[in-house]
Amino acid sequence: MPLTYPKNGETLVLEVEACIGCGACVDVCPHAVFKIEEGKARIASKATCMECGACARNCPVGALAVEAGVGCASAIIIGKLRGTAPTCGGDSCCGSSTKADCC
Repeated sequence: MPLTYPKNGETLVLEVEACIGCGACVDVCPHAVFKIEEGKARIASKATCMECGACARNCPVGALAVEAGVGCASAIIIGKLRGTAPTCGGDSCCGSSTKADCC
């Protein structure tokens, strides 16, 4: 059973019309969030998205957008250990003070 994340991929956006069906998102996603269907990427499981940003960084046409770091795996683990909500920034994730630099 795949892990689900607190934000459940809420910042993940896929513009299907812009997608060229290259499959880069499928290849780089560590949690099988995407599938290729009818020659286009589709979101198969938004709840398993950890918002790492790999899909958006590897999409050659910019059909994907995600606020990387919101579901940062390190933030989730540290939050769990501290008994707090996952946060990204400062020393709670990657040492960065901004979400854009995290993860």
